[in-house]
Amino acid sequence: MPPASTPRMARISIRGVVQGVGFRPFVYQLALRFGLKGWVCNTSGDVKIEIEGSSEAVQQFLAGLRREAPPRSRIEKMSVHHGQPTGYTLFEIKESLSEQGAYQLISPDLATCGPCIAELFDPTDRRYHYPFINCTDCGPRLTIIQDIPYDRPNTTMRAFRMCPACQKEYEDPLNRRFHAQPNCCAQCGPRLELTDPTGMPLESHDPIADAAKWLKEGKIIALKGIGGFLLACDATDEAVVQRLRERKKRRYKPFALMMPSLQRIKETCFVSTEEETLLTSEKSPIVLLKKRNENLVAPGVAPHLKYLGVMLPYTPLHHVLMHEVGLPLVMTSGNLSEEPIVGQNEEAVEKLAALADNLLWHNRDIYAPCDDSVTMVEDGQTCILRRARGYAPQPIRLPFETCQVLACGAEFKNTFCMTKDEYAFVSQHVGDMDNYETLVHFEKMLHLYRRLFRLDPVVVAYDMHPDYLATRYARELLESNDALTGVPVQHHHAHIVSCMVENGITKPVLGVAFDGTGYGEDGTIWGGEFLLVEYEKFTRLAHLEYVPLPGGDAAVKRPYRMAVSYLLTLLGEETLSNTLECLKGIRAEEIDLIKTQVMKKINAPVTSSAGRLFDAVSSLIGIRQVIDYEGQAAIELEMAATDAGPDHSGYPFHIVRADGNRVVRLNALFSSLLQDIHRGVPKATMAWRFHFTVAELISQACQTLSREHGLDHVALSGGVFQNRLLLKLTKRALQEMGLHVLTHRDLPCNDGCISLGQAVIAGSRIKNPPPEHTA
Repeated sequence: MPPASTPRMARISIRGVVQGVGFRPFVYQLALRFGLKGWVCNTSGDVKIEIEGSSEAVQQFLAGLRREAPPRSRIEKMSVHHGQPTGYTLFEIKESLSEQGAYQLISPDLATCGPCIAELFDPTDRRYHYPFINCTDCGPRLTIIQDIPYDRPNTTMRAFRMCPACQKEYEDPLNRRFHAQPNCCAQCGPRLELTDPTGMPLESHDPIADAAKWLKEGKIIALKGIGGFLLACDATDEAVVQRLRERKKRRYKPFALMMPSLQRIKETCFVSTEEETLLTSEKSPIVLLKKRNENLVAPGVAPHLKYLGVMLPYTPLHHVLMHEVGLPLVMTSGNLSEEPIVGQNEEAVEKLAALADNLLWHNRDIYAPCDDSVTMVEDGQTCILRRARGYAPQPIRLPFETCQVLACGAEFKNTFCMTKDEYAFVSQHVGDMDNYETLVHFEKMLHLYRRLFRLDPVVVAYDMHPDYLATRYARELLESNDALTGVPVQHHHAHIVSCMVENGITKPVLGVAFDGTGYGEDGTIWGGEFLLVEYEKFTRLAHLEYVPLPGGDAAVKRPYRMAVSYLLTLLGEETLSNTLECLKGIRAEEIDLIKTQVMKKINAPVTSSAGRLFDAVSSLIGIRQVIDYEGQAAIELEMAATDAGPDHSGYPFHIVRADGNRVVRLNALFSSLLQDIHRGVPKATMAWRFHFTVAELISQACQTLSREHGLDHVALSGGVFQNRLLLKLTKRALQEMGLHVLTHRDLPCNDGCISLGQAVIAGSRIKNPPPEHTA
């Protein structure tokens, strides 16, 4: 071991989120502190460092790299090679180096940091009230980048030439804006403009102040944020909230809110320590919070719900606007129903003119439109419901290296996923793949991810459902390129594998996949599944019993159709009493049509869907007969259940053997539920008993199946587990049995996780193809 004073040299390569987060100035300052010479440089694949000095100083530098790394950075890999000094005389930051085929992890868009907020509201600062203030710790990333390395010419900020003052900051390694690619000020950066709905500019000396004035007067403003346009209005004014609903043709689906401050949120909602941490984090997502004071926002913001989706200002524009308004604002995605969020100014004129009274936009282009992320905290753990701004494009770390796979995802809540090395790059929320506009957005983001991460997939994975737009896209891709290998993946297999990967589990698990729709291997519609799952394959062990889905999609939109189907199928026609809530107001002709469809199996495919079971019960006890948005009947059933005290007298059910596996029979459940209805038991009590029953049937089935197959881990996935009450009751029951419960960590439990599961399954099958699944 040489003495501490012996000169040493180290060549260092660091991979991870280490560009656009102040990593090079951090390295520079660390080297100066320890008196080291050499250089640091960004490349397309890593940050490279060469340092030389005393052995002690080199070791302190290496320790400091990990211990003191910038808060927004993430070191994935660090390799160090020692050599002989070459005689550097200073430490410098070299220009970025582009390397063929290399790639670098990209930071998500980050909420405005504390120092920038302080400058934003400092009247003596040159960026006072400048709505595009940023530094290496905050600001746009994914939404403006077009290629790597992450340098200004590769972003939409290349249109803005920095003034001398900004350029000086940009070139100063000791400044927190050193190589902050979106760096700018009022002299040289993007500018705001107020327009009428046609895009005609309106005279304004202070667009934010004027927009705030109009919002307080009851106007609806389309506001261009970091990832796209949001529709804003006064959330305390019921009349304007209803006007926005009428224009957006959105009767009941809840609106997201932006509050001026954390204190204002706490006056309106209950906020736990974990929820506060999430609200104030650099991700700054929408967080679902339980209402505290119903009177502080308009009832129409979240009709029939006990939770509000709330966020804090996360861009400087939002901070200044909320300071001027001083009121909670609705901040809902600026789009037409089910289309992607609007990102471009000309598109806003075309699509938002009928929705907004005025537009407040800017001239910084958004290259990758990105919705707000939606989260909740349950049992102290963050659950992501929509993964977008603040999270994407951070990759999911795989437990193994895999070939390059493109997974096209599901039809609803679509994301795509591409794998490379040990990473899975899951896109931001794309949306429902049921229109051309979403397909265009899907394809544009697909090309961006391929370019950013130097991806060239050799395998294409897709859902087994033949009519999904994402599946048709995958098949057309395969038809046009013989070099690609196609792998169809069963929907619920993908759900459970995604959960396994997020938890780093590689051994077989018992998977419970409860959702609305998934194409089954037998050609029926699955959705209440108990599976033995490995990465390459799965075995269906049990499921909820099949019932007809009368009218297909019509039964999804009108839950009373499912209520009638369950009663007819399980208990017989005599149970269809006109005293039932679900039949009141329904035309006799439609009841007869449903009977015919169910009894004669006409346009009534069978389903084991847990989502449809929740719909049927919601309808049967008189909570929701027709839905306005996906999951509404089940969500309102959950809300009703929370009004009841804990009741452990659930409804009966039976788990029987049939057709080679187990089936959960539900006739006793519906018979007992009917008795409660006829006895006049409160809806809240029935709703609670039903939730308790579903948790019990899951736990009982899992107890039996885990013993039979020697499994001690249970993975829960599918959109039904967005239900807080069900998730809590189910986890508790399984844990009391000594089973280890796996839930999603990085992705939603809904179909937003499907693409990850597809990619991993396809990669595993290419390595170890089971004969029955060979594409």
